[in-house]
Amino acid sequence: MWLLRLAWALAVLGVAASPSPGPSPSPSPGPTAPPPDKASIFADLSPAELRAVRTFLMSRPELGLSPSRGGPLAKNTLFLVELLPPKKCLALRYLDQGGPRPRRQARAVVFFGGQVEPNITEFVVGPLPRPSSYRPLRFKGGRAIPFAARPMSQLEYELLHRTLAEAMEPLYRLLRDSTGFWYHNCSQRCLTFTDIAPRGLAPGERRSWLVLQRFVEGFFLHPVGLEVLVDHRDPDPRRWAVQQLWYNGHYFSSPQELAERYEQGTLAVARLAEPPSRQLFSSYEPRGRFATGTPTEVHGAKVCEPQGRRYRLRGNQLEYGGWSLSFRLRSSAGLQLFDLRFNGERVAYEVSVQEAIAFYGGHTPAAMQTKYMDAGWGMGSVTYELARGIDCPEAATYLDAHHLYDADGPVRFSSAICVFELPTGVPLRRHFDSDFQGGFHFYAGLEGQALVLRTTSTVYNYDYIWDFLLYPNGVMEAKVHATGFIHATFYTPQGQRYGSRVHSHLLGNLHTHLVHYKVDLDIAGTGNSFETVDVRFENISNPWSPGARPHVPPARVGSGWHSWGSPGRGGEMGPPPAPAPTHAGLLPAPGNGPDPAPRRYHLAVTRHHENEPTSSSIYTQNDPWEPLVSFEGFLHNNETIEDQ
Repeated sequence: MWLLRLAWALAVLGVAASPSPGPSPSPSPGPTAPPPDKASIFADLSPAELRAVRTFLMSRPELGLSPSRGGPLAKNTLFLVELLPPKKCLALRYLDQGGPRPRRQARAVVFFGGQVEPNITEFVVGPLPRPSSYRPLRFKGGRAIPFAARPMSQLEYELLHRTLAEAMEPLYRLLRDSTGFWYHNCSQRCLTFTDIAPRGLAPGERRSWLVLQRFVEGFFLHPVGLEVLVDHRDPDPRRWAVQQLWYNGHYFSSPQELAERYEQGTLAVARLAEPPSRQLFSSYEPRGRFATGTPTEVHGAKVCEPQGRRYRLRGNQLEYGGWSLSFRLRSSAGLQLFDLRFNGERVAYEVSVQEAIAFYGGHTPAAMQTKYMDAGWGMGSVTYELARGIDCPEAATYLDAHHLYDADGPVRFSSAICVFELPTGVPLRRHFDSDFQGGFHFYAGLEGQALVLRTTSTVYNYDYIWDFLLYPNGVMEAKVHATGFIHATFYTPQGQRYGSRVHSHLLGNLHTHLVHYKVDLDIAGTGNSFETVDVRFENISNPWSPGARPHVPPARVGSGWHSWGSPGRGGEMGPPPAPAPTHAGLLPAPGNGPDPAPRRYHLAVTRHHENEPTSSSIYTQNDPWEPLVSFEGFLHNNETIEDQ
C-alpha cells in the first residue's frame, strides 16, 4: 500500500490484539543497550561496517575507485553505502519460523565517471561485518542507470561554483552597483546560488538554472534578480558553459550581452537596498512584541517524566505499551520501520518514508522549472543534530546516526533521532456519568499520551520534521511538518500570477507538497485483501409506524472507506475485494513536464514484490522523464490483489 498525503492514521484491527495486555514496560535502559537479535537484522550499518565496505571496494583494482573529494569529476567514486534490508520472505522465515538468519549485506552506489561510457552501478556487498564479495544489484526490467541521472556531489558543486565565478566576471559592475554584492573574486559581500531541478527538459540533459542570492542569513530570501542556465553534462568541466541568463524579467544569451546592455544604459536595473546589520527580515533573531503584552521572554510548558520512562529502547528496537517495532534511518530516504507489532501480533511488516515532492509555478525560468524530488538530494542523509528543548523535549532519548553519503568514510550525525512520550492534551477516553440531579454516579478518564519517534531532514531551504506516533489504544500515525525557509524567487509584476509578494523584491511562489509513504500491512498474516466501502442514507418504510419513511444509515455502496484484513480471520469481510490495483483519489497530471506517478494517487494498493521495494529512487530527480523506478509500472501490470 502506498499513501500520498501529509498525515495518516492506522488503527490496529481488533483481531490483531491479544485478549490481555502484557506487563508494564520497565524504564528504558538507554540508547547504548544492544538490540535484540531479531531486531538487529534491520539495524543500520555501524561505522565499522561502513568502513569495512568502503575499504573492501576501494581495494578491488577492477573497480578503480578514487576518493570522492578533490580531483577531477571524470573518475570512479563510491557515492553511497547503506544497509540492504533482507528480502521479506527470508526475514519472515527467520522471524516467524525459526529459519536461518538472513545474511547482512550492504547496498553500494558507485559513480563510474572515469570510463568512456560513464554510468552508475549499484552493488550488493557482503557478508558483513567482513565483506568478501560483491555483485551488481539488478533493477526491475534490467535497466542501466544513466550517468546524467546521478545526484549532485560536493565535488560537482565546487566545479559549478568555479564555472559560475568565471562566467560572472563581466557582470562585476552590474552586481556591485545594483546589489552591493558580487560573485567573481569575492571574499566578503559575496553572492551565492541555489540550483534548480530537474536539470533540463529531456533524458540525458544536465542543465541547471542557478538563482543568485546575497549570502546573508536566510539567503534563500535574497534573490538579486539574476538566474543563470549552466550546461554541466560533460564529465570535463572545461566544456561546461552558460547557455542563457534571465535578469529582472528579460532573457540574455550570454553574460557579455547583459554586461554590454548595462554599460550602454539600456538595461532595466533592479537596485536593492543595503541589508541592515541587525534584525534582517530573513533572520531567526527574535523581534517584535504581541499586542496583548503577554509574557514571551519566559519558558512555556515543558514535557517531563515524573516517574521515569514508560518506553524501552534497545538498539533499534522500540517498545511502548502494546507496541514493538524495529527502525532504521536510511541515508537515501529517511525513517523506515519494520516488524510493527501490537500485543505481540504483527500489524505491518514495513512503514517507511519514500519521497517528498514540491512542485512550483512561477514567471522566472527557475521558478517554472522547480520540481523538487527530495530523495534525489539525500533526504535521509541530512539529519542534523536535534536541539534539546526545541526540536525535542529535554527528557527525550537522543540517538546518533552515521551516513556514508558523498564522503570518504562514515560521518557521525549527533542526536539525529529522538524518542519521547508526549501528552496529547486530550483524554484517551472519558465519561462523566450524571445523575441529572446536580450530582453524578462516577467520572472516569484516561490520560492521552503518545510515543514519538522523530528525525529531521534539512534539504537546503526546507526542514522536514518526520514523526511516527504510537498511541496506547493501538493507533499509529505518521506526520511530517514543513518548516525552514520558503523557496522564493525575484519579484516582478508578471510573477504575481504565481504567488504573493512577501517583501520588496521577493515572491513567495505557489507550490504543492506531496509526501509518499509505503505501508506493507500484514493483518493477521500476509494474505491480506483490500476493499473500499462507502455509506449512504436509505429511504425505507418504517416497520413500526406505517406511512413514515425514515432515512437510515448505513448501507454499503461504492468506494470511500478503506479496509484491509485477512479473510480467514475476524469474520466476514463483506463484498469481495477489488480484483485489480485500486486507486483512491486522483491528482491532476502536470502537463508535459516530469510526472512522477506517486503524485497522481492519494492511495494506491499493489501486490507485494521483492523487486518493488521503493516507489522512488535517488535518480528520479535528475531523470524524471524515464525514471529508473517507475511506480506507475507497479500498477499497470493489472495483477489481482485478492489475498495478495
